[in-house]
Amino acid sequence: QYGFINTCLKSLVVEKYGEEVWEKLRLQAGVQDTFLTFEVYKDEITMQLVDKACKVLGVPADMVLREFGEYFFEFCKRSGYYHMLRTLGGNLYEFIENLDALHSYLSLSYQASFLFCFVFPQEMNAPSFRVEKNEDGSMHLHYYSDRRGLYHIVPGIIGAAALDFFNIEISMEIVNQAEEEERTGKKEHIVFLVTQNPVLPYKERKKYSSSPPDLADSEKQSETQLNNEDPEKAKYTIRDRENLVCPVKKSHWKTIRGIITLGRGKLLRGFDPVYPKSLWIDTKTFCNGLPFHMVFDKELRVKQAGVSIQKIVPGLQTMGICLDQYFSIVHPEVPFTISSIQKFINSQFVFQTRREMMPESWKQRPMLELRGQMIWMESLQCMLYLCSPLLRTLHELEERQMHIADIAPHDVTRDLILLNQQRLAEMELSNQLERKKEELRILSKHLEEEKKKTEALLYAMLPQHVANQLKEGKRVEAGEFKECTILFSDVVTFTNICAQCEPIQIVLMLNTMYLQFDRLTTVHDVYKVETIGDAYMVVGGVPVPVSTHAERVANFALGMVIAAKGVENPVSGNPIQIRVGIHTGPVLAGVVGEKMPRYCLFGDTVNIASRMESHGVPSKIHLSSSTYQCLKYKNFEMTERGEIEVKGKGKMHTYFLVRNKAATENEIMGRP
Repeated sequence: QYGFINTCLKSLVVEKYGEEVWEKLRLQAGVQDTFLTFEVYKDEITMQLVDKACKVLGVPADMVLREFGEYFFEFCKRSGYYHMLRTLGGNLYEFIENLDALHSYLSLSYQASFLFCFVFPQEMNAPSFRVEKNEDGSMHLHYYSDRRGLYHIVPGIIGAAALDFFNIEISMEIVNQAEEEERTGKKEHIVFLVTQNPVLPYKERKKYSSSPPDLADSEKQSETQLNNEDPEKAKYTIRDRENLVCPVKKSHWKTIRGIITLGRGKLLRGFDPVYPKSLWIDTKTFCNGLPFHMVFDKELRVKQAGVSIQKIVPGLQTMGICLDQYFSIVHPEVPFTISSIQKFINSQFVFQTRREMMPESWKQRPMLELRGQMIWMESLQCMLYLCSPLLRTLHELEERQMHIADIAPHDVTRDLILLNQQRLAEMELSNQLERKKEELRILSKHLEEEKKKTEALLYAMLPQHVANQLKEGKRVEAGEFKECTILFSDVVTFTNICAQCEPIQIVLMLNTMYLQFDRLTTVHDVYKVETIGDAYMVVGGVPVPVSTHAERVANFALGMVIAAKGVENPVSGNPIQIRVGIHTGPVLAGVVGEKMPRYCLFGDTVNIASRMESHGVPSKIHLSSSTYQCLKYKNFEMTERGEIEVKGKGKMHTYFLVRNKAATENEIMGRP
């Protein structure tokens, strides 16, 4: 919240002097560039920035703060508060007079500070403005604040507002500076003398000195041009010419034009109210019609009170009791004296009931707050407090055991409570939708995670492109691969091991071995076709054809033999031994089945690879002659086994794979 000031200061420096000057200033002040946050910064940081800005830019502090004030006003306009501020008053006096009321409304309604409070956090008291008219048309502006040294911002903000809203230039000089002891502590009290001069375009100035026949045409032409260029600006500009606190002296033609009657004798410009000779309302009707009002004299003795406030605070039925015994002033932060109230008579006053003076039934309830305006009645030397209960929601109404009927029908507090209740209901509905949206987002996230797990499981069973085709409901056509390399392996004496061990031991042994083999398929990018018992089958070059299928399978086989040495035989306690057989040739591949589809390989190449494994030697990698030819010139060390009798195939010339001459064991195993 304090950071908002520093954010504006940063924007001002960057906009006028560039990013480099801001960086220099920030570094000299030792401030982190973490603005536009809700962090509460101390005043010392702001003053450090101002001090360094003075040194970097070579200008005095009051000029930096004044220029900041002007920029701050523009910043708030751009932030969406233009129309709210523009409609605050018809002239500068009314504008300043209603600043406290605006800030009071915003701070009490939204629990947030605003423009002229310089973005104060809630734990601090907002500054206050009081304005007095002088006979010569000038004004005295009283500025009260807990914060020291920032009063030079005020001329920048007020000056920018005067020029933008009312087309006048003002000069502000300090005529008094003091420190006053208020109820909440010491406040800085600065009094500015505000003098005003109109600033009108050339055509406007010419208009006042024009001859009578040309006057209307000149003004009409000017207004037409304004309407064509910017209707919104024209509406404000034309009205503002008549609303200046200190307008220039009108010509006699201007005066004559002002005395144009409208309707039955009513003046178009100028209004004098008509008052009855006697007040046509009796006391009872007044107290019932305005149920929340109080009249008190200079000694704060209650002279009159509305019926609803009497009902809530029975002590007020005793006329002559002192008001400060039953109420305290919450806003503005002033002592409860008639002189303090008169000082801030243009502010909205918030009273709060004192708990110790309330009936027993109110002891456990929140205290009632009243908000309204003070009106000084000079003839009676009394103060009238016209107020309403400060309630925002039906819940607050119920907490105080009050009812809508306690509030006068003409009081807009009724509408505000009901409208706010509707807004809260809409907010709750919106929050529920947001919560549902968040729940759906979390569910969607979990669903996506489960989907990934399902896909990972599916891709482990089938090649990815095949699985995707099946998910889309497409039929997977069988494919022919002209050359691939197939590997089979099994555990030596697996039947004997099964006969001598518990089933769980067999499962644990195979799981330990297959986990390592599965990891190696990823390392060497070969496709695991299936496992049946102790038999493990992989293929290279299927389902994605590659020219290095034989090398990949060969390296995988070398890794299998190394990995098997780390798996313990549950019978003997020694490392298990495996046989590996490899053959290269053409195959036909396709998906078989619907309930549990499998990607299977068909062809004589599969049979020969299986024969290479069954006719192999423990802890050896048995190669067919076709695989040998593929690896012959690929940095693999192989030894000739010679001709052997192969079941169903007759005599075949085979080989053993010994090692990869170009790769280390860690590379084969995929270790770092």
